[in-house]
Amino acid sequence: MIGPRLSKASKMPCRSWSLQAKDTCPGAWKSKRELVDACKGCYATTGFYKMDNVMAPRIHNREDWKRKEWVSEMVEEIDSNDRYFRWFDSGDIYHTKLAEKIYAVCAATPHCQHWIPTRSYKFKKFKKVLEALDSLPNVMVRYSSDSILGEYTPGLHGSTIMPKEHMDSSITKCYAYERGGKCGSCRLCWNKDVDVIGYVQHGRKMRSVMLNKVKGE
Repeated sequence: MIGPRLSKASKMPCRSWSLQAKDTCPGAWKSKRELVDACKGCYATTGFYKMDNVMAPRIHNREDWKRKEWVSEMVEEIDSNDRYFRWFDSGDIYHTKLAEKIYAVCAATPHCQHWIPTRSYKFKKFKKVLEALDSLPNVMVRYSSDSILGEYTPGLHGSTIMPKEHMDSSITKCYAYERGGKCGSCRLCWNKDVDVIGYVQHGRKMRSVMLNKVKGE
């Protein structure tokens, strides 16, 4: 199939456009061999994300976005029925040209609220285009903290991972963990008035990473 391939995670209230985790996540790596803490327990490297039919569209999208027609096809795909859209339920903005095309899609779909979580802010070459994206009234770019203990840099990070017991009045806690991982009616991640979202750690793999972190291993 030629053309954009969108995903619809059962826990999300909208569709998304995604890539393979880690392979397209330059900001996920502390070094060539070590992932940052938040990415060591990445949900998009386990479970059904390892199934061929789930991986296929993400692998396809890595080359598909390079086509000249991609922007116009994405704009057509995100029609009036799409009130919310998430970029990257796996993967990240790994190329500035991709970021520029995403900007073009978002600018041409003002009826839709776009949420873009990313770690590519760490690289200077992405600064200008990420700021341009976030300046659009229908786009919320959230710079992800690498912490799994609720740590973040004020004025920079728009999200962090934290233990359930973590208390910080400046963090807006995501309560999806109380709803079987589902967003339900919540749309705070898309809300520009919410500075920092705190995602409660979940999953066996992340719990193991968290335990080792607390132990100092």
